Amino acid sequence: MTIAEVREKCKDFRDVIIIGVLVLASAASFGLGYLAGVEAGQGMGSTELSPLVATSSAMGQVVASKSGTKYYLPRCTGAGRIADANKIWFVSASAAQEAGYTLAANCK
Repeated sequence: MTIAEVREKCKDFRDVIIIGVLVLASAASFGLGYLAGVEAGQGMGSTELSPLVATSSAMGQVVASKSGTKYYLPRCTGAGRIADANKIWFVSASAAQEAGYTLAANCK
């Protein structure tokens, strides 16, 4: 067997290893993501509040109205116009964005 023949066989084997590693990595990441979702209670019919929604202003960093599409920082004037019964507090701006809210234009 010549060196060229060995090199050619190794190329085929290397491709199989690369594909195997990609399949295992994607399966592992899917499994970890699924387990994280189960631990968070997503998709389990849970009646608990999402960990992204705060129960009070002490825990929340941004606020939105139940019937609105914008979120505000607590210091913005728009936040003061929301009735307390309609306020939804989020732990972060990214959590509000995930829920479908966008930052109010007058609140930077």
